[in-house]
Amino acid sequence: MERPLNLISDSSLVQEIFDLIDEHGGRTTFTHIADSILHLSNATDELAAALVNDLIQNDPRFSIEETYLTINDNEIENLPLQEIDFVVLDVEAITGRSIPTRMIELGASRICAGEICDEFQTLVNPELPLPRFISALTGITNEMLSAAPQFESVVESWLRFAGDAVLVAHNSNFDLNLLNQEIARVFPGCRMRNPDLCTVQLARRVAPALERHNLDALVDHFGIEIKERHRAAGDARATAQVLLRLLDDLEIGGVRTLREARNFNSPAQIANLGVY
Repeated sequence: MERPLNLISDSSLVQEIFDLIDEHGGRTTFTHIADSILHLSNATDELAAALVNDLIQNDPRFSIEETYLTINDNEIENLPLQEIDFVVLDVEAITGRSIPTRMIELGASRICAGEICDEFQTLVNPELPLPRFISALTGITNEMLSAAPQFESVVESWLRFAGDAVLVAHNSNFDLNLLNQEIARVFPGCRMRNPDLCTVQLARRVAPALERHNLDALVDHFGIEIKERHRAAGDARATAQVLLRLLDDLEIGGVRTLREARNFNSPAQIANLGVY
């Protein structure tokens, strides 16, 4: 199966190369990379370039300039928030001490021009029995999952839906790590390359006075109704509505771009929001 364009290598070496170049202003030589990352202090320009190219091949984050490797500017970081497509996702999963964590449902809402414009939802057959407490929490049954597709049958439709959008989740570390874990089962050594944003972290900075920033607390604060709580599509839709409210508050405070949304955290900036 050909690797989709929004997947990149999950190699730790590739990430180390990216971090090294970033630390050096976005551009460094192949020999410096070979020396610092591959520990080959005497590699020629040609050998260093060949070795590094083999590691970063088809990774759109990099460009080659003669004997230098550079990081491409991620234009989406500087786009106005209202011009960015966000795909807000939620994953329901089997978890437990004696069983591996596996996805059982994936839901997402796409935000275009400040509105929810499309949705994605699928159950996923984990090929494992469903613990009773997960079934009680979600309403998903073993019968429903046995009739559902395995992830490899839906991964390409998911990747097409996500495209180049910014991926958003409430506690994104869990959802995105599990999603990439499932993707790696189909495309070994790969992960999604999309920029991401966590609504928990964002809400903590936009609304620091709130006592809690879990999804239930935020939808209650904003007066948002969750239909089908603890189902992926319902939780994703509610999180998308929360994100829209947070983006509105950021705009009121003069935060215009994704980069600014990631970086604002000063007391003066928070005070300028003036809504909490």
